Amino acid sequence: MSEADDSASQRGTGLNPLPQSQPALPSIPIVAFNRRELDTILRLYGRMVADGEWRDYAIDLLKDKAVFSVFRRSSEMPLYRIEKDPKLARRQGAYSVVATGGMILKRGHDLSQVLRVLEKKKHLRLVDA
Repeated sequence: MSEADDSASQRGTGLNPLPQSQPALPSIPIVAFNRRELDTILRLYGRMVADGEWRDYAIDLLKDKAVFSVFRRSSEMPLYRIEKDPKLARRQGAYSVVATGGMILKRGHDLSQVLRVLEKKKHLRLVDA
């Protein structure tokens, strides 16, 4: 059997030499919200949507932080950004709420405490009887 006959017989049987496996690319770590954090954020989001304050949201998962952006309308800039930055976890806290202009409204270690800055305050009103 010659080399031509041998390669032809391999093609006919579907036996091809395996290609050299390439090394896997190193995985890039991404910061993300865990299930509990998302549950806390989405509870607040649901209340604010029911009140007509917020209408849309976006989640960005980056190398150094995770961002949950809240919009009044989807075509605008976000009203608020809820950020998780693990680098700041030991210092000022990993969670922060940032307003449209970039001003940090609240920062801390506990997400539910940080989100309280966004909850609407109940105002007392005098009602005439």
